[in-house]
Amino acid sequence: MPDESVDAIVTDPPYSSGGLHTGQRQRPPGVKYQNSDARRRHAEFHGDNRDQRSFTLWASLWIAECYRVAKAGASCMVFTDWRQLPAMTDAMQIGGWTWRGIVVWDKPSARPILGEFRRQCEYVVFGVKGRLMPAHRRCLPGVYRHSIIAHQKRRHMTEKPMPLIHDLLEVTPPGCTVLDPFMGSATTGAACLKTNRNFIGIELSPEYFQSACERLELVANPSTENS
Repeated sequence: MPDESVDAIVTDPPYSSGGLHTGQRQRPPGVKYQNSDARRRHAEFHGDNRDQRSFTLWASLWIAECYRVAKAGASCMVFTDWRQLPAMTDAMQIGGWTWRGIVVWDKPSARPILGEFRRQCEYVVFGVKGRLMPAHRRCLPGVYRHSIIAHQKRRHMTEKPMPLIHDLLEVTPPGCTVLDPFMGSATTGAACLKTNRNFIGIELSPEYFQSACERLELVANPSTENS
């Protein structure tokens, strides 16, 4: 991709999380992130078995590439969980971005844990290439409350709610070009097309790439859904 060719990055990379120890983290994503009733509904995805050190190095590499292709003033928003939050904030800064804060996704339906605090939040690490060029003069919140998508309605086992992606895109101007280097089922792409933004998506999994293309085609040409 050419240097300085996109206006924003919004992405949900593999967390390499889902366990406290190496053996737990190296289990297939379908085992780590889904209950037994839902495991066969979604294809597995790549890159979710790195240890802590290699995860930080790997994330630094692709975030640096995102910095290269981003225009001056571009924003970068990367999903992560509580285990990888320190590593991802390090990787963001190693990659060249100015770390500007953390957006909290409050998940009201998160599973309770007896005797301790529930894991009710995921996070979006927010960075800027240089100085952010504001898209408007509104003040956006730092916490968004959206329920997790039910397993039977997901296109991807770790799919994020569409309204949440709409909220994140508010920091970008309509008509801009958004890059998602971990496209998955193209939730970010669908949100971009629905809000008059351009989209570039990258996905290693052939199953999810095909699903993403079909989804984006339906959003771009809704008349083809019944044809």
